[in-house]
Amino acid sequence: MSKGVAVHWRLIPQRYNLIGTECKGCGQKFFPPRQLCPNCRRSGNITEITFSGEGKIYSYTLIHVPSEGLGFMKPYAIGIIRLDEGPLLTAQIVDCKPEDLAIGKRVNSVFRKVIVDGDSGIIRYGYKFKLTE
Repeated sequence: MSKGVAVHWRLIPQRYNLIGTECKGCGQKFFPPRQLCPNCRRSGNITEITFSGEGKIYSYTLIHVPSEGLGFMKPYAIGIIRLDEGPLLTAQIVDCKPEDLAIGKRVNSVFRKVIVDGDSGIIRYGYKFKLTE
């Protein structure tokens, strides 16, 4: 494995582990991580946390005309997920039929292939979500 691949994996740990931050001043949780709480304006009271990966569909849309290279997946769902700990994040919802999706349904994170870089062949993985009910 080349040094560049290893560096890529280490530079974005939140992509692989749902790592965020929490302000100990007000309790607000953030994903992706922040260095400064927009509520408290304090930078010294932020700690790292790992989210459970469980939540509910807050909103979603079906993509019928995908970007180049993603045509094999159409249609596919992109959702805004509210994690049980509070933060909202955007992710693909997988392993379901469009008619199974609904706002409020429970989901949990899964680790899946996101993209393969063209000539380099590097496979990039990340979080996606699937229905749990």
